[in-house]
Amino acid sequence: MGKSTNITSQNITIGIIGMGRIGNVHYKNLMRIPNVTIKYICDLIATDDWGMKYKAAENVVTDYHEVLADPDVQAVLICVPTDLHPQFTIDAAEAGKDIFCEKPVGFNDEEILKALSVVKKTGVKFEVGFNRRFDKNFRRIVDHRENGDIGDEQVLKITSRDPEPPSMDYVKRSGGIFMDMTIHDFDMARYITNAEVDQVFVTGNVLIDPEIGKAGDIDTAIINLSFKNGMMGVIDNSRQAVYGYDQRIELFGSKGMAHADNVNDSTTTFSGKDAVSGDKPMFFFLQRYIDAYKDELESFLDAVRGVHDVECTFEDGIKAIRLAQAAKKSLETGQPAKVEDI
Repeated sequence: MGKSTNITSQNITIGIIGMGRIGNVHYKNLMRIPNVTIKYICDLIATDDWGMKYKAAENVVTDYHEVLADPDVQAVLICVPTDLHPQFTIDAAEAGKDIFCEKPVGFNDEEILKALSVVKKTGVKFEVGFNRRFDKNFRRIVDHRENGDIGDEQVLKITSRDPEPPSMDYVKRSGGIFMDMTIHDFDMARYITNAEVDQVFVTGNVLIDPEIGKAGDIDTAIINLSFKNGMMGVIDNSRQAVYGYDQRIELFGSKGMAHADNVNDSTTTFSGKDAVSGDKPMFFFLQRYIDAYKDELESFLDAVRGVHDVECTFEDGIKAIRLAQAAKKSLETGQPAKVEDI
């Protein structure tokens, strides 16, 4: 076929490591994407009947080393708990596999930087799963910025509120609101603006569930961002918006403003004598970002094929963590905190 072969149609053989909630999301999306072979799904608790449950996968294993040892596997999805991400990344990179790793890339700085070093040394491709970068509504804001419609960037506003708090078990192992929830918003702050944050100043409190406070976390926060280019930003987080999953972003500048609103259950409104009413925002994050999850996998697969560079790099993953670390420091000290370098 020579040069006329369509590179995007090259088949990629994949292994999914970790079949919790997000592993299952990726499995279902890979079934919808052409030119992908799911050769393995791997989970410590996999049982004999998983072959029936995951019919699209050729093999079900409990030891991820089996996945990495197979020369047919070109890329792996790492969907295990966060504290395991660095070691699994190192092992996959040393096995020569391209890597899609869920956020955050880890909890321990030393382990994360060691993993980054191995990824760089081996030259494998590495993408972080910040799915909101692939939301078509937020991408339109970036389009406006890149087209020059916004002019000089001046103010960024991000609203990110969950419909209900997670379980206490989840809260205790999440790494805290900034590392678990706001980390998406920190990544979006960099992605939407294409600018770096110099320092953050946080006010936060426990306003929803005292048990979250007892676990050493907060459930409501306002994060002020001071960017290196002089612009300003604000992120507001809540663990409980009773009306649904509240996800809005606005970028304001010298020439105009781009605003992405919530995605509602429907666009229908009813107008009557007493009021005008419409549907609430979608309730569940998987529902709200279902297309973004699929699009990020398609982007990763094309990066593996060599069509384009990885769209969310290991460095992007670490920079979001540095913002989360600065936010935690600001909350603890009551003072603005500088964002450290990688």
